[in-house]
Amino acid sequence: MSDSTNDIPLQIAVPTIASELSELVTIAHQDRTPLEVAGNSSKLDWGGIVTGARSIVSTQKLDRLIAHAVGDLTITVEAGMKFAKLQEILATAGQFLPLDPAYPDCATIGGIIATADTGSLRHRYGGVRDLLLGITFVRADGKIAKAGGRVVKNVAGYDMMKLFTGAYGTLGILTEVTWRVYPLPTTEGTVILTGAAEKLANLAKILLASTLTPICVDVVSTAFSQQLAISNTPSLVVKFATISQSIAEQSAQLLEIAKGLGLKGGIWQGAQATQLWHGIQTGIWGDKPIGCKVGVRATAAVGTIDLLDRSTDNTAKGVIHLNSGIGAIALDDSEQIVSLRTHCESAGGFLSVLQAPIATKQQLDVWGYRGNAVPLMRSIKQQFDPLNLLNPGRCF
Repeated sequence: MSDSTNDIPLQIAVPTIASELSELVTIAHQDRTPLEVAGNSSKLDWGGIVTGARSIVSTQKLDRLIAHAVGDLTITVEAGMKFAKLQEILATAGQFLPLDPAYPDCATIGGIIATADTGSLRHRYGGVRDLLLGITFVRADGKIAKAGGRVVKNVAGYDMMKLFTGAYGTLGILTEVTWRVYPLPTTEGTVILTGAAEKLANLAKILLASTLTPICVDVVSTAFSQQLAISNTPSLVVKFATISQSIAEQSAQLLEIAKGLGLKGGIWQGAQATQLWHGIQTGIWGDKPIGCKVGVRATAAVGTIDLLDRSTDNTAKGVIHLNSGIGAIALDDSEQIVSLRTHCESAGGFLSVLQAPIATKQQLDVWGYRGNAVPLMRSIKQQFDPLNLLNPGRCF
């Protein structure tokens, strides 16, 4: 998202090879011209407002497969490849990248890394940074650099993959990425649990301490549960992916625990379950003016969803992934942000505004972070981009 006060049309550059991108950035560095960095622009409006940029540099045509080491469970692709295309390539070998970004059909690999965008699968597989093995990127001065490698056991050098994850394109422009991938689950089962928030909170506590091994556990708000055709109450949505017998046994055990707490439960399978998880992945973003990323302690996940319901009269959509406490909410009114942010911070977390009208973003602190890491993040930005040319204003 660029500042609407900029009355000069942005020029768009779409290089087809990394060396072209390097040349473009070198020229911008020499001329001290700020750049807005994009992939396929699906999340161009996330985060802070880019100020001063006169050009957009898009990596969407850097979309080639570099290497797929099937036996080693790694794949290397250019950063402009769409997530959906990557999954198609991996599926032919019975593999997948266990991420579930907000816009799976159009998001690019580089954009997913830049925004640290993942969802329900984080419960089992970790986040974006946990799956990254190596990156190649164009520095703010136009030079090409590398970090990490193409093997799983890689300890050489400083772990810049973690720095670039969630940096919103402010440290460099990704051109090539190596991922750790996993075998595709052959059998899945989904358990739906609905009822009063306090009972769901008890179940969530029991589930986290149990020996059950779900790959996804999400707490879903009332409005979102209604949209997903689950129920008229908040819900807990659990996915198992292992052998059929284990799925059946674990599902039955979970349903029995839920029944003892006075909760309703059921099992969804096949197309119904697939549609449900796709809805959880994509349904938060787009139809409400404000979209936020939130984080709380895992033990506060259900309570946060309950507060969201109560404070918005069951109109706000929200989902929190239980194991990580990370989630997303969609709001109608910016006045709801302050109280929800206060709650998240009191629960050991945060609330960041990703999507909102420019006028709204100009009136509030988008990121809402006031911790002692801010000076360190500014120092890192200064080291990587001393002229502040890459996405200026996006993070600070």
